[in-house]
This record gives sequence, C-alpha cells and structure tokens, in this order.
Amino acid sequence: MTTFQLLLMIVSAAVFYMFFKQLFSGDHPKRGIDFEAKTPNEQIGGISEPDKIFSKPVVHPSRMTELLAVADEAIEKDDFEEATKALQSALIIDSQNIDALQRSGYVFTQTKEYEKAEESFSLILEIDDSDDMAHVLLANILHKQGKEELAEKHHERAIELDSEYAPHHYNYANTLYDLGRNKEALVGYTRAFELDSSLESAQEMIKKLSE
Repeated sequence: MTTFQLLLMIVSAAVFYMFFKQLFSGDHPKRGIDFEAKTPNEQIGGISEPDKIFSKPVVHPSRMTELLAVADEAIEKDDFEEATKALQSALIIDSQNIDALQRSGYVFTQTKEYEKAEESFSLILEIDDSDDMAHVLLANILHKQGKEELAEKHHERAIELDSEYAPHHYNYANTLYDLGRNKEALVGYTRAFELDSSLESAQEMIKKLSE
C-alpha cells in the first residue's frame, strides 16, 4: 500500500466517523416534525421565501350572530315582520338562546301578540329564574292580559332579585296604579325616585298621588 492510499483510507475513515456521529446525535432534521411558529407571523420560508408565513385565521361571525344583527336592524326600522323571521330562524338553531328569546318577547309585545310574548319571557325564566328583567317584562305582559295576580308575583320577584334598580319599582307602581291601588303605587313611585332622581315621570306621579 502506497503512502497516498494510506492517507486516503484515513481521510475516508474520518468522514464516515463524522457522518455516523451526526446521524445518531439527534441534531439532524427529523422527517415528520413540522415547523412550529412562536409568533403568529413567524416566517416558514425565511429570506428566500418570505411570503410563506403563519397568519391568523379570519373569524367569521356565527349564523346566530348574523341573525341577531338582522333582527336588531329590523327592529330599529320598526320592521317587526322581518325581525320575527330572523328570530324564528335563530330559535331553530338554538331554541334556548336568551338573546333571541328576549328580542322575540320585545317584538311580540310591540305587535301586541301578548300570548307569544308571554311564552318567550316564560321560556327565559325556565332557563334562568334569576333573570330579573325577564320577570318584570313578563309581569308587564301579564298585566296587559289582565292576569294581575301572576303579574304581581313577577314584579315582586324582579324587585327581590334587584331591589336597587329603580325601573322595577316604577313598573310595579304603574301596575298598581292601573289597578286603582294608589297608596301602594305611591310607595313604589317614591322608592323609584329615591333610587333614580332622573325619573321625572315618577316624580310627576308622586305629585299627582300626593294631592
């Protein structure tokens, strides 16, 4: 063996040694492990392919959100027929959606479909009996239908749930006044005005019932 052949053998052995050392060291790129970005816009391609970046997905509004928006827009225009269509579609998607039921109750109240409004607010309370607004709105609807005993119960429940909310006292006072129970109504109007002095209508009723 010549000196050159011996040198070539040594070099080859060194190359193979370095190759296999790298192969089994775990430092080489592994197939099947994807690039993981640390920030939303970190580049995958680097300088050579700067257009390849991670991007945040576009979040589209849900169908429920879209229908509620349509209903709100229709309500603003007093287009209760269009609002009803949108809300009916929303309730097909989720029959227990509180937002859709609240809007439905309001629309039915405006169209004087009191039984349907009563059903909407009653469904809300089946889901959450602690919803004070649903109680007072249901009370108002029951009063319009002449269901006074039930109306009083829901007025009282609304006040029990939030006794510091002036409109609850004011609404109950209105019902009592309509029933000719002026002394009780005066107490309600007075309490409402104590809690919120901006309720000018309550102040007017206090003056009227105090004369």
